[in-house]
Amino acid sequence: MLFNRQKGLVSIVITCYNVASFIEECLDGIFDQSYENIEVIIIDDFSNDPTKRKIKKWIKKNNPSFPIDLITLPRNVGFAGAINIGYILSKGEYIAVHDADDISHKDRIQKQVKFLEEKPEVGLVGTTYAAFQNGNIEEQQIATWIRYGEDIKKTYGKGGHCVCHGTIMFRGEIFDRIGGPTRRIKGAEDYEFIANCINAGIEISNIPEVLYYYRAHPNQRSRQFYSRGEKKDV
Repeated sequence: MLFNRQKGLVSIVITCYNVASFIEECLDGIFDQSYENIEVIIIDDFSNDPTKRKIKKWIKKNNPSFPIDLITLPRNVGFAGAINIGYILSKGEYIAVHDADDISHKDRIQKQVKFLEEKPEVGLVGTTYAAFQNGNIEEQQIATWIRYGEDIKKTYGKGGHCVCHGTIMFRGEIFDRIGGPTRRIKGAEDYEFIANCINAGIEISNIPEVLYYYRAHPNQRSRQFYSRGEKKDV
């Protein structure tokens, strides 16, 4: 029997590891969302910088109307382990992913919920994004590798990747049914999750609008696995 999820609620899952410099700006973007029926689940993957303290400070300062659960792990379990904990704790009809060093457009959640409500055949939807560097969000480079419609399935069928993981929102019942990312492919957990969704017959879409801002910086996780750090930048 599947978990009884709360209709209309969006569970925003954020995994954190040493992002003290960026997490407050990330939370500011969530605080400004035009869609109000949300919960935020933050999984701190045993950070050894002030990330946890910055999050607690932000919560105390802003006193958000939506619930925020901060889970601090007793050891570092890696991206797949941390995000699955967030998914397990989620109660929403929809689950939205958010990278801790990035920023969402104020209408991101609202537009993704509207998209899924209007297209019941779609199980997961991402968006176009723009990358920015050196903290200057005004200087953006719109991604060119995102694909749309039938091209999404064709791209993954050829072993390609065309959905930005940080932008995705999916129906919670998908996680209840097929689970989340695994640890089998370190550095490509996001690719594996999308591929698993496609293999399970789940329809995937991307909204052709910039609703997410990806911060390029030297410590970002993707630079550990992609030589030019361009996983989402171009």
